[in-house]
Amino acid sequence: MPLNLQSNFHYPDKSSQRDYSAGDDFYQLLIDSHRDLSDEASASLNARLILLLANHIGDLNILQEALRLAAENKESAQSV
Repeated sequence: MPLNLQSNFHYPDKSSQRDYSAGDDFYQLLIDSHRDLSDEASASLNARLILLLANHIGDLNILQEALRLAAENKESAQSV
């Protein structure tokens, strides 16, 4: 299965009136989870979240592709 690059946020138990509302809700949860954290605590939270989600995905090929794409975006962001 290839890495899904299309919006895939959803609530499994209900339909959304807007395609992006679950994604917006996740973004708000992410921002709220970092509120009032030091930079070090925020980085630690990100690391734990990445490892939890990577374990949930479990497919090393998908994770490798995601890391490659993330690194490409990092390089293009640094050149801007």
